[in-house]
Amino acid sequence: MPENVPDHLASGPRVGIRPYTYEDAAEFTARARESKDLHQPWLFPPVSADAYTAYARRLIEDPTKAGFLVCELSHDGEGAEGAGGTTADGAIAGFININNIVEGGFLSGALGYGAFAHAAGRGLMGEGLGLVVRHAFGAMRLHRLEINVQPGNAASIALARRCGFRHEGFSPDFIYMDGAWRDHERWAITVEMTRTP
Repeated sequence: MPENVPDHLASGPRVGIRPYTYEDAAEFTARARESKDLHQPWLFPPVSADAYTAYARRLIEDPTKAGFLVCELSHDGEGAEGAGGTTADGAIAGFININNIVEGGFLSGALGYGAFAHAAGRGLMGEGLGLVVRHAFGAMRLHRLEINVQPGNAASIALARRCGFRHEGFSPDFIYMDGAWRDHERWAITVEMTRTP
């Protein structure tokens, strides 16, 4: 974990979310390389320092984007296994990005996310996505978040469903990825859906 990381914007029992930093490059890219079999053909996160710098720059500097790292929290001296086999509080479990943030009458954004292999199947991304949704509807004052998922990506669809997103439709040839236009299911949540009566 890099020194001088920013504080968590929000935290739950097992994870906290915080912004990307340029200093996260070594851990992020190591975890992305370890997770290639989990991610592809759905995701292609940066696996080199130069690619990470360009990727992080967009999330840090572009006002139409917001990036969050989902980081494990340790309790009672028990930390998450970090890159390189060390035990460290703050190990990056995954990432959640809000892209295409539109203000004005829309107040919306499009979510993209991925777990790293060591964290997959442990419920950490569900907790992290819940934190990002609350942050987006709170501090960021957004009204709607949308997730676009390829129909075959069962794990991503299950995460959207578990976190309260509703299925809104199907978009053929929606996003150009990995050399072709890919069909996507549309899932969304609005601030009203998160309020308890």
